[in-house]
Amino acid sequence: MAEKKTILKALAGETQAVPPIWMMRQAGRYLPEYRATRAEAGDFLSLCYNSDLATEVTLQPIRRYGFDAAILFADILLLPQALGADLWFVTGEGPRLSTITEQADFDKLKPASDIHDTLAPVYQTVRNLARDLPDETTLIGFAGAPWTVATYMIAGRGTPDQGPAHALKAENRDLFEQVMERLTEGTIDYLSMQIDAGAEVVKLFDSWAGSLKGDDFDRYATGPAKRIIAALKDRHPDVPVIAFPREAGDGYIGFHEATGADCVAIDDSVTPEWAAEHVQAGGCVQGNLASSHMVTGGDDLARETRRIVDAFKSGPHIFNLGHGITPDADPDNVHRMIEAVRAG
Repeated sequence: MAEKKTILKALAGETQAVPPIWMMRQAGRYLPEYRATRAEAGDFLSLCYNSDLATEVTLQPIRRYGFDAAILFADILLLPQALGADLWFVTGEGPRLSTITEQADFDKLKPASDIHDTLAPVYQTVRNLARDLPDETTLIGFAGAPWTVATYMIAGRGTPDQGPAHALKAENRDLFEQVMERLTEGTIDYLSMQIDAGAEVVKLFDSWAGSLKGDDFDRYATGPAKRIIAALKDRHPDVPVIAFPREAGDGYIGFHEATGADCVAIDDSVTPEWAAEHVQAGGCVQGNLASSHMVTGGDDLARETRRIVDAFKSGPHIFNLGHGITPDADPDNVHRMIEAVRAG
């Protein structure tokens, strides 16, 4: 029998002498081969929906770096598009969507059960990757968490403070919760289909969880994550789930237990020492090197990488960044980070 993959060992609670490693946005614009494939696709959305090219860009960082995991190349906003929202990307500015500001906007959306025709190319990419990845590499599927995706659907774009979503939540709670409910249902089905297609792990990205405070965090970050994970565990009891409530601060404490997540990913706004004491007690943690080190490199990169490895060495840990690698990163710095992690 083949030895269990290192990522899956960590997610099962095993402490390893060398932590497994992958990077958020590891398939991205910092790589020349990615830029070439994206140019071939024509635009970002065409790349997401072209299964062969999406497979290729997912494999590129595995070929170059030998990461322990590959994460499906897609985007968190494909789900709202599958629900019927208009989605397009403005070069240099990012995504734009049709907005939800009143009941009539919401009423135009499809039911969650109707997402799969639009998302069929994503499932094909997962099947391709399950076939093509090296035997030792874990395949991770993903989706955005309902709150984060809702912030884009309500505002029609990314916003610095998620103000439009907070405003709708305050002014029309019923409509806001309808959006959250539709996204929760859709996310369960979307991730379940990724697992059926071959994903061995799934990750829930709540990039804007940190803007939810107090009861709102419990209700709209913890609550949906708990429901999504419970539904996935019911359908796929052996598939681990990573939850990433970015910038949750003290909200990271107890998040494993509160949601049923097998692993909690942390950002670099908390120190590894704090997280080892307060978060790793609940189970596997993932993180948390500042992505700026991928730009600046040097001795600080190696020193901070070793600091994180050492902080988490007494428990299950997956090494990653605190957020996605940025387009201005130096590909050679990724090699330096991996060498520092694996230096032991």
